[in-house]
Amino acid sequence: MIKNLSVTVGEGRYRVELYAGITADGVVCQLYGGTKPHVGAVVLSLPRPSLQNSRLISCNSSVLPRLGHKDDEIAKPLAEELARQLNQPVVLVAGLHIDEATAEEIQLLCRHCRQAVEQFLNHPERDTITPVK
Repeated sequence: MIKNLSVTVGEGRYRVELYAGITADGVVCQLYGGTKPHVGAVVLSLPRPSLQNSRLISCNSSVLPRLGHKDDEIAKPLAEELARQLNQPVVLVAGLHIDEATAEEIQLLCRHCRQAVEQFLNHPERDTITPVK
């Protein structure tokens, strides 16, 4: 059974939407925002025991950025955060764009992305996710 959750942060051209399909053994996320949602990068993050401290969770991640896009710069750390927190494999597809964005606008979109992930992780319905051992 797949459970679907979504989170929205921000408004107008700074709106970010996170959609998550939660399965018994992994989460598939789509993170879109700005004025032109698209496919800009794909990340697969696999949780594993940290090499420095086996009581901590770390990740191995594979990143596929679309040529000419920088969506992987926000997608990778967010996919890894989700994988660590959920202790499950995570696939994250990201695409955020604002034409001629200023540095401040990019920072705002990135902040909204981090807030969307935080809201997802704290979502009351997310508690039904059970990591597979």
